[in-house]
Amino acid sequence: MKPLRGLFITGTDTGVGKTQIACAIIRVLRGQGARVGAYKPAVSGSRSGPDGPIWDDVTQLQAALGSGVAPERICPQCFHAPLAPPVAARQEGKTVDAALLRSGIDWWRGRADVVIVEGAGGLLSPVTETESVADVACDLGFPLIVVARASLGTINHTLLTLEAARHRRLHVAGIVLNQAVAADPHDPSPFTNAEELRRRAGVPILANLPHAVAPDLLQPAPLSTIDWMQLAQCNLRPVQSTQCGRGITE
Repeated sequence: MKPLRGLFITGTDTGVGKTQIACAIIRVLRGQGARVGAYKPAVSGSRSGPDGPIWDDVTQLQAALGSGVAPERICPQCFHAPLAPPVAARQEGKTVDAALLRSGIDWWRGRADVVIVEGAGGLLSPVTETESVADVACDLGFPLIVVARASLGTINHTLLTLEAARHRRLHVAGIVLNQAVAADPHDPSPFTNAEELRRRAGVPILANLPHAVAPDLLQPAPLSTIDWMQLAQCNLRPVQSTQCGRGITE
């Protein structure tokens, strides 16, 4: 069986639009005829729905796939409190299954040409009691797409994320700047951030996206011109834990 190809969508913070970008990439790839999978190793923060709890990230990824895939195939570990997964799990008397974070993606092998993986929070956000999102990304071995906010502060947040990725020898395929919330008219930084990051980041700025009032209204043109399949070919081979810089306390 061919090695699984994928991209790992991470962010510089919570609320930067990782799910929005992941869904847009899925739709672009599906429009090009690719068999696409979606995977989120763990999610936290539910809301009440008519038929039970709803995890919006999972629902949006499911809708982007458009194929009726069961939610548990997209995300096998869901917790209710809007906290980091291990904290939310603890409140429910549970623990995050570290092995399942990695093995849950296996269902997509043979079913997808490429899998879009979305992390929880930022790269160093806790995902188990002793591990961060970066540890899971390292073991899955997919290139990173870093979603960064377009507003003031993004240069520091983005460069810190890139530094953390490089410390763990993770390959960053590029950055997507995303105006996840309406722009502050008094903030001039969105007009200069992209160029400043081009000078300093050492990785491509793939897109600089304006604010979209709903995920489905995200302007597709900048993302549809990117060869996502080519970016996903730069898969990393899984590395030993001593090479990957394990744990959130290092």
